[in-house]
This record gives sequence, structure tokens and C-alpha cells, in this order.
Amino acid sequence: MPHKGRLITLIENSADELTKKWMGIVRNHPDMPTYRKYDEGKLYERAFSVYSQVGKWLSDETTKEEIQGIYFTLGTQRREEGFKLSELLLALVITRRVLWIMLPKGDLLEDVSSLYDGLDVTNHTILFFDRAMVYAAQGYEG
Repeated sequence: MPHKGRLITLIENSADELTKKWMGIVRNHPDMPTYRKYDEGKLYERAFSVYSQVGKWLSDETTKEEIQGIYFTLGTQRREEGFKLSELLLALVITRRVLWIMLPKGDLLEDVSSLYDGLDVTNHTILFFDRAMVYAAQGYEG
């Protein structure tokens, strides 16, 4: 699993770059008016915390219950802050998409073994964000 670790490290080390890409998208997206008006520093901190801890979130040690607790609370907070549910879910979709940009970076997928590790990271990413979106929506709905 050395390639998987290298992929996670690459993503975490690129947290600032990923966060800035995310910010550029959500701050200019026509379907995200609340994100355009929301405090830039707070938005940066929120996205950076996801990207800088991706290893934790995608690890086998992170339980569904942990994800549920964090994202249920996040959904509740975003509702209270005045975000629409569609904006919250779109922000999570964009977070995942920006993360996927990083996977082929750095020629880490040069052989079959690293390709499988890349697929494993991708599968864990999909599962994490699917759960995060469902739990955030549940929290939003109260």
C-alpha cells in the first residue's frame, strides 16, 4: 500500500492549492449565492480542514458514525447560517471533484499496483462523500 500512502500524502500536502481551487469555483458559481457572500476566511478554513485531513477521512479507521456525527452537525449549521440545501450538497460535490483532480497528479499511477491503489482511494472517496452528503442533508432537515 505504499502508493496509496503517497496519494494521500500528495493530496494532504496540496490542501492549500485544492482549497483555493474550491474557493474559486464556489465563489463564482451561479447556483451558490450564499457562498459568494459568505466570509472568505471561514470558507477557506472549512475546505482546508477537509483537504488537509483526507487521510483520516478516507482511512478504514474512520467509522460511519464519525462521519455521521460531523456531517449531521454540518448540515444543521449550514441551515442555521442560511445556506440552501442545494448549495450545501453542491459544495460537497465540488469538494470531491476538486479532490479527484489531484489523483493523477505527480505520475503516481505509473504501474498496475499504483493504479489499484488509486482506484482504492477513489472508491473510499466516493463512499465518504456519499455518506457525508446523506448525513449533511439529514442534519439540514433536522
